[in-house]
Amino acid sequence: MEAPVPAADSAVTSGSDSGVDEDGTAPGDATRTEEAGPGDSTPQVKKQRSFWKELPILIVIALVLALLIKTFLVQAFSIPSDSMQNTLQQGDRVLVDKLTPWFGSEPERGEVVVFHDPGHWLDGEPTADPNALQKVLSWIGLMPSAQERDLIKRVIGVGGDTVSCSGTGPLTVNGKALNEPYVYPGNTPCTNDDQGGQFTVKVPKGDIWVMGDHRQNSRDSRYNQSDKYHGMVPVKEVVGRAIVKAWPINRWGTLPIPDTFDQTGINTQASASRLLTAAPQGLALVGVLPLVLWRRKRSGKDE
Repeated sequence: MEAPVPAADSAVTSGSDSGVDEDGTAPGDATRTEEAGPGDSTPQVKKQRSFWKELPILIVIALVLALLIKTFLVQAFSIPSDSMQNTLQQGDRVLVDKLTPWFGSEPERGEVVVFHDPGHWLDGEPTADPNALQKVLSWIGLMPSAQERDLIKRVIGVGGDTVSCSGTGPLTVNGKALNEPYVYPGNTPCTNDDQGGQFTVKVPKGDIWVMGDHRQNSRDSRYNQSDKYHGMVPVKEVVGRAIVKAWPINRWGTLPIPDTFDQTGINTQASASRLLTAAPQGLALVGVLPLVLWRRKRSGKDE
């Protein structure tokens, strides 16, 4: 007489074929083994990939994220001169918000901005010669670039403003005198010279007028009025707003807009664009949330 054929989802048993095991357990109640057949519905426990195999993948992901952040969100810049003292010292590292311009936000009065050299302002200035590692780190945004021809100054006037300097000051915007506690100690708000320190300009739409906080040591809009933009900086040349002093750590701090630019009658625009300064933090949270939820869901399946 032929032995009965085992069911497809049964585990292999040992002992006699009498229908009862030696311990009295019926075949249908036998414990499933980890080597169950293909018909077994019990999910197999996946062996986790070793850390060393995952490390190259994690490094690639980190580099891609760093490059995307540098391109669209935040980039580090090094301060090359003393023109923004004491707000910024030579050698400081600042983080520049590059996201809000993508939402149509334009520079506001009082902001510290980084911009591309608009009209050969940096001609004659020495250029650093970084090594190969520094070039790679700057390319992905983990180190300030030494090759980019960028400047950093404070926005004094925006499109439509009239900016004027007479004598030693104060500096005026649309007829309103500015109280400028950020000006380097010992400097006067205006420079009493005939090279550009005395001026009255009307800022065209789409441009900004910029000045350094170290007024007697800053070659800014005042001293470039003979270029093709008459000392103005086109908004399209602005990289972004400097928002944080990140290094050295003992100088860490934010770079807010001074209260003097909130005077009645001087700042009648861009209240909506100021709300966009929260966009980088908000979008960062929205961007990371799906990743966190995916990781939690995956961890639950592996348990």
